[in-house]
Amino acid sequence: MEKRILDFYREFSIYTNSGLYGKLLKKDLPNDIRAIGDLVRRNIIHRTTLAAGNVGTNLDKKFGDMTKVPWYRQPEDDILATASGMLAELYRRDGRGFISNRHEQDKLVVTCRFVAILIASILKSKGIPCRVRSGHAPYFDMGKIGKASADHWINQYWDKKSERWITIDVDGSWSLNEQFDPYDMPEDKFDFPAKAWLNIRNGKENPDRFWNAKPQRGQIVVLWSLFYDFHCLMNNEILYIYGPINNYGNPEEFSKLSEKKLRIVDELAKLMLNPDENFDKLIYTWNTNKEFRLLSGGLL
Repeated sequence: MEKRILDFYREFSIYTNSGLYGKLLKKDLPNDIRAIGDLVRRNIIHRTTLAAGNVGTNLDKKFGDMTKVPWYRQPEDDILATASGMLAELYRRDGRGFISNRHEQDKLVVTCRFVAILIASILKSKGIPCRVRSGHAPYFDMGKIGKASADHWINQYWDKKSERWITIDVDGSWSLNEQFDPYDMPEDKFDFPAKAWLNIRNGKENPDRFWNAKPQRGQIVVLWSLFYDFHCLMNNEILYIYGPINNYGNPEEFSKLSEKKLRIVDELAKLMLNPDENFDKLIYTWNTNKEFRLLSGGLL
């Protein structure tokens, strides 16, 4: 792997920047990736777990006793958009920071994107190249939906010893319905959106297999993940509410997109199939394509 690419993924983004907490993360947290992930997971409650309570994957209360979370605590995705914000709140609630026995009422209530951003922030603080990835996970229990692939955010870090990107899923590591190592995931376990998009376009994949939390399903869900993943690859791990400035991600306009516009997305997806080999082309797209880079959503 070229040093300049690894250096790029050592850099902080506005979202992964650890700020004044960087020295603490480097010094106080373990260096073992699995130990880091387990520790992070012990300080987080997923919003769906809080909503469901002590049932399903939390029947054994491994995520904590949801009855001990204050009734007024709501999901904090919209409040804690950055790693530095999450870190500040973790230390505010308990000055010990990342601890294995954090009280339920002091845990953060966030979703997978935010866990992935924390992991990236910690690893970058330790000088380890890391990137957030967005796509779909078919290894969760989706109930009546069957073999659905749910929208999900994970990480990849560069392992110097084996000289490869290792894919890890910290947020989902305690909730798998398949037997594999979430700290060294097999290549075919996660549905990266570039491959999913091209397979749908070529008639090789059923678009209705892909879902998101709205809930919505189909090709547009994969398109959203594709744009998220492109921004993640460019060290810009945008919030769920953000989308491109054009009509690519607008549900009402999606069915009206011209074949010309769809082919433009195809070309981006082809580059993203191998982001390291196509790094320069992706950077060029990032620096020149306003429709892919500029965002709408919220006050944008």
